[in-house]
Parts: sequence; structure tokens; C-alpha cells
Amino acid sequence: MSYKIAIDGPSSAGKSTLAKMLAKELGYVYIDTGAMYRAIGLYLINNTIDIHNENDVVSVLDKIDVTLDYDKENNLHVYLNGEDISNKIRTQEVGEAASVCSQYLKVREKLVSLQRKLAEEKSCCMDGRDIASNVLPNANLKLYVTASEECRAKRRYLEEKEKGIDTTIEKVLEELKARDYRDMNREHNPLVKVSDAIEFDTTDLTPDEAVDAILSRFF
Repeated sequence: MSYKIAIDGPSSAGKSTLAKMLAKELGYVYIDTGAMYRAIGLYLINNTIDIHNENDVVSVLDKIDVTLDYDKENNLHVYLNGEDISNKIRTQEVGEAASVCSQYLKVREKLVSLQRKLAEEKSCCMDGRDIASNVLPNANLKLYVTASEECRAKRRYLEEKEKGIDTTIEKVLEELKARDYRDMNREHNPLVKVSDAIEFDTTDLTPDEAVDAILSRFF
């Protein structure tokens, strides 16, 4: 029987890094749900679809095929209509488009069904905004990963600078707060901490320290 770890939390709290590293340590598959929404966001951008018009977004969903695959080193690759877009979806613009379109019920339904199917096949770590509350409500371990706003903004700012993106930490913090609000107040499957999730604060932890803490406590 497969073992499922559900990790939720706000943007830049460290949940994706934690999920990837836990999956590697435990020999599980890492399922990046955020990458799947980003793939849809990238399609909308590339095809000049108005991301704020739900009807326009829903009208092209049948044209979008998102799949995940893993290479021999178990590295995740994201495919959009057969094209490997793994290196094209990590921009702020794509992230914003993903955050907006993830509010739409039809978009969520399309991807949640795929996410559940992937989780049935192998033991996995899955991170996102509604994993414990909606995608994997029966997960064996549920974590709500968080960090202070200042810490999260600094992490995102450094990521942007490494990519050569000209920004300020004040702008990043403003965008982060706006995204938090959207994620926590959307109509369909908002970001919540479910009653049986364990809160895990990464503010003062390195990725290695966070992983060690989880492994020593639960495995």
C-alpha cells in the first residue's frame, strides 16, 4: 500500500523544497501540483488568453495536456502538450497566472483528478494549497508548512535575483501578500490548515534541518 504525505502552506514557505527532499530520502515520488497549475498558466500566457476571464480560460482547457514524468535520476519533468517546459514555468509571471487560474473550479477539477491518479500509483510527497483538504484527505501524514512573511519575501527575492529579475524586496512582499489573500479566500478549495495537519515553521531552519526534523519525528 502506498504512503502519502500531503504538504500545504503559503508561497515560499519551503514546502516544495521540503517535499522534494523528503521524497528523495524516503524513495517516494514527488508530485509538484504547483508545476501543473504553472503549466496551464504558461499556456494561457503563450496564447494570450485573458487569465482574469474564467470563461475564456475554461474554453481552452480541452486543448491543454499536462503530464509529469521522471528521468533515471528521479528528477521531475513537466510536459505541456508534449513539450518539456520544466525550465519555463518558474517565472513570477507564470506563477501569478497559475495563482489566478487556480481559482477556477474547472481548472482545479482537471488537475485534481490527475493528481489523485498519480498518488494511487506510488508512495508520494505532494505539496500545494489544498492537498490535505481536498486532493488527498486520507493522506498518512499531513503537514502545514509556514514561515514569517519577511522570511518568505526574502527567499522569493533571492530567487528572483538569481534569475536576473530586477525587483525589490518591498515589491516581492506586496505580491506575496496578494497571492496569500487569493489563495486563502478563493471560492473553491482555498488554502487552509486542516484539523489533523501538523504545523511546521521553517523560518529559522535550513532545508536540511527541516528535512532532518521531519524524518526524526515521523519516520
